[in-house]
Amino acid sequence: MAQQEALGATAADLRRFYVSHLFEQMLPYWLERGIDDEYGAYLTGYSNDGRTLLHHYKLPWSQGRFVWLWSRLASQFPAHPLAGRFVDYARSGADFLRTHARLPNGRVAFTLDRDGIPILLDKDGRPRAARPGETYDSSTYADLYVVYGLSEYARVAEHGPSLEFAWDLYWSVADRYRQGRFRTDPYPTPPGYRAHGVPMFMLDTGRELAVSAEQLDMRDTAALRALVAELVGEVMDRQRQDDDVIIELLGRDGGVRPTKLGTYVNPGLMFQDMWFIMHQAEEAGDRRRIEQAARVVRRACELAWDEEYGGLLQFVHREGGPPRGEVPPDEAGHPMLANLDANWDGKFYWVHTEALYALLLSYFHTGETWAADW
Repeated sequence: MAQQEALGATAADLRRFYVSHLFEQMLPYWLERGIDDEYGAYLTGYSNDGRTLLHHYKLPWSQGRFVWLWSRLASQFPAHPLAGRFVDYARSGADFLRTHARLPNGRVAFTLDRDGIPILLDKDGRPRAARPGETYDSSTYADLYVVYGLSEYARVAEHGPSLEFAWDLYWSVADRYRQGRFRTDPYPTPPGYRAHGVPMFMLDTGRELAVSAEQLDMRDTAALRALVAELVGEVMDRQRQDDDVIIELLGRDGGVRPTKLGTYVNPGLMFQDMWFIMHQAEEAGDRRRIEQAARVVRRACELAWDEEYGGLLQFVHREGGPPRGEVPPDEAGHPMLANLDANWDGKFYWVHTEALYALLLSYFHTGETWAADW
């Protein structure tokens, strides 16, 4: 009861609000515009105002996330009148990805055309084939999102081939991670750094895959669970600093480099990774990790909150304020620097949704009033 009073609403009130927002405000748009009935999978290339379809390209990154979405809707709302359609929509994307996303080298293409052919895009957005020396697999994050979607679909549809596809692809990613060949375009990790996003997305994708494999009783997940625990340690014992800040680009020697790239913080990823880790820690019975993660959530709020206008900033310096620091000659021109300068004070929807869930989860696990206050 005390927790409900601190939140100013009951858990049932919050559930009603978010379910209503989901089904009445968000899903109608995508149900009308997002399903590609002709070629399969989904159309996602809309303008920011949602009015214009700018292209028909299909990025496995976003396609995998959509497979996860429809699958999770079907499993979480099995009595909903559209539950059967949700499974059908998930199947459409899962079949498309299993057929088209993986290249002959075993990796996932970053961009496909509408009917599933790998393409590259010129700076003006025109599609073309790869030239000698170019590759279609520019970001290993795309592989992980395919795993993420297919493992969730396998669970709800009890579809063994999707689980096997996801399983094989994940271990391919793990091999690349071990060998230092994990690609992070369009913002490649600069030499001398290691990126927080790599262990972050690997750990949650691995955890979701393990849950699906265990529920379907198809694979021994001991090695996978061990890898996930190792990745949690990579984030919480290396990327996380003594002041509970997660450094996005940590020096490969484990130190914080006094550069603009080496001292910036991405609060949205801090929020997101901490709820990933709380899920894993809850399954593992690891109270220490839950409490660590909650402290990181609190620190992200403190760093990112815009005291003048409200809302959460996209990027900040590790001590607060705009990203700053030296730019060595070998880092000048890195695309992430332009992103920091252009977008650091933006207020992005996704950052706030990650914060809301991370705060609710922190409050659920700790009962501390700061989480309710934020």
